[in-house]
Amino acid sequence: SVEKENDMVPAQFYLDQNFPNPFNPTTNIKFSIPASGFVTLKVYNTLGQEVAALINEFKSAGTYQVDFNASNLTSGMYIYTLTSGNYKVSKKMILMK
Repeated sequence: SVEKENDMVPAQFYLDQNFPNPFNPTTNIKFSIPASGFVTLKVYNTLGQEVAALINEFKSAGTYQVDFNASNLTSGMYIYTLTSGNYKVSKKMILMK
């Protein structure tokens, strides 16, 4: 599920560290985008293979929160990447079952 947190427009892009981390099997990812545009939030394994596409759509400027359920994945480290326009940032998370 993707929830918009408030109507305030953030000043810059921001990708928060997922919480909790390590997690089992659900975690929460928060991010901010200062301008409307096409946004993707994807999860990759350590081989670089996409294992989940959490967001792949147009979003208005704001702060969002996404719940990620990894019950179908194996324990290990994963990388989540936020892309919007020319902005791209990645962070690591650990699934411990």
